[in-house]
Amino acid sequence: MADIPLERILKEQREEYQRFVSVVFEEFKSGLQLIAEGLEELQKQLSALRDMVAKNSEDIEIMKMDLEFIKTGLRKKVDIDEFAALERRVALLEKRRSGP
Repeated sequence: MADIPLERILKEQREEYQRFVSVVFEEFKSGLQLIAEGLEELQKQLSALRDMVAKNSEDIEIMKMDLEFIKTGLRKKVDIDEFAALERRVALLEKRRSGP
């Protein structure tokens, strides 16, 4: 080692260190690119989810209005028990009318 000048040793070490730093930088850059691509995909999925939630919210509002309309209509209708009672009353009235 005594035959190799110090400047040459330092130059070789510097070149080796620069190669190492270049490799580390490229790996970092590659990893960062993968993260960026993953983030882009997540943003697309999030956007699709937002659209789906917005559509579902609209659908829910329509269903709520439909249910309110149905409830209002049902309040005006006679249920089966009331209808049976009305049939009996009508039958009794018809019987009295046509009777003696």
